[in-house]
Amino acid sequence: MDLRKLKTLIDLVSESNISELEITEADGKVRIVKAEPAAPVQQMMQVPNMMMAAPMQAAPAVAPAAEPVNEPVDAGHTVKSPMVGTFYRSANPGSKAFAEVGDAIKEGQPICIIEAMKIMNEIEADKSGTVTRILCENGQAVEFGQPLFIIE
Repeated sequence: MDLRKLKTLIDLVSESNISELEITEADGKVRIVKAEPAAPVQQMMQVPNMMMAAPMQAAPAVAPAAEPVNEPVDAGHTVKSPMVGTFYRSANPGSKAFAEVGDAIKEGQPICIIEAMKIMNEIEADKSGTVTRILCENGQAVEFGQPLFIIE
């Protein structure tokens, strides 16, 4: 179809009350659809199997992450998390915890596990003494430098 003829058809549709026009000729097929000016624009995604997905909607606003609240620590030595991850008190869900309140521990003894990127990292006591407080719950997300244990 000639470009001038196509431009004329577009102008006719835009100036008339017609919302859609489809013309088939020997050398091709043309479909002109007039968009409603007040209609919200929706984006469509093409999925690999050539099916059309639902219209995309604006993502909900995300509240800024709250700063981790570090409880006030007691007198004594604080064992802090060396990494970001998930805190576990034992090696397996049903097994005994590495350290309990009141346990005497030695420097280098495993006291918990922090899972980071699917890797289980044993955290060892950096000082000998007695565990006076455990500051994290089993399965809790921990930040770098967050207090985990108090040892006296």
